[in-house]
Amino acid sequence: MLTQLVDSYLALRRSMGFRMEVQEYLLRDYASFAAERGETNLRTRTAVEWAAQAPSEGQRANRLGTLRVFARFAHAEDAGHEVPCERVFSARRVRYRPFILTPDQLHELLTRASKLPPTGSIRPWTFTTLFSLLAVTGLRISEALNLRLTDVTDDGLLIRETKFQKSRRVPLHPTAMAGIKRYLDRRGIAEDDQVFISLRGRGMRYTGILTVFLRLVRTMGIHPGPGKPGPRIHDLRHGFAVRVLESCSGDRTVVDANMLALMTYMGHGQIDSTYWYLHATPSMLAQVAERSEAFGKRSQS
Repeated sequence: MLTQLVDSYLALRRSMGFRMEVQEYLLRDYASFAAERGETNLRTRTAVEWAAQAPSEGQRANRLGTLRVFARFAHAEDAGHEVPCERVFSARRVRYRPFILTPDQLHELLTRASKLPPTGSIRPWTFTTLFSLLAVTGLRISEALNLRLTDVTDDGLLIRETKFQKSRRVPLHPTAMAGIKRYLDRRGIAEDDQVFISLRGRGMRYTGILTVFLRLVRTMGIHPGPGKPGPRIHDLRHGFAVRVLESCSGDRTVVDANMLALMTYMGHGQIDSTYWYLHATPSMLAQVAERSEAFGKRSQS
């Protein structure tokens, strides 16, 4: 009974464009868990017991949250299904404070990447171009690694079906386009058609990129070591967004227009994801504080 209901729910959500990969795994796991107890309807006690099997509070909250959405769907079909309470587990989400590389630090990172061994191979070209592209476009690392040769066009990069199942075109500055073309000339013909390839001519994996990035930033002395917070590859995306917002004039309408353009360029699903970048640097927070104070004084006068 529950398995059939899960099938219907997944089919409905996928028809609206959701992938539901993680959700499918969790819901089928719950259906099996409930079936072992002879239950054909959702029960709050069983749901909480199932969610509590996760090792951390955040994972427990995520499991129960996923089940709650499904439970509301099931309850609409049959009032015999119970919808678990929302606040059984508390998932306190702590926003990571991004590490914004200075121009000098970014230059050093690229310089070190250009000296990666083996000398004369495609490897230093690959990492230098990849890190440069992330820094000047704000692409997600997954988007860059998924680029195919046909995605590099005269009008920019075609980013296909990314995080929110949307495709978009990312225009490039002429200098960025020139850098991509230099790399592609050096790359030549390879076994795979991914833009960024390994020494074996195959598409690259995130784990390999991460290993090299961490090794470089640690040799630069700006990462404290394993298990401790420090620069991440994703911070190159943060750095791009911050530089764009810092370049805005003080006119609120200009800032808002740039925010909307930045949201589209970076492929965000919601504007609040883009506004988060306002909190990334002390200088931007100081500007916000100054304008808030000025607005307060005008309101009092």
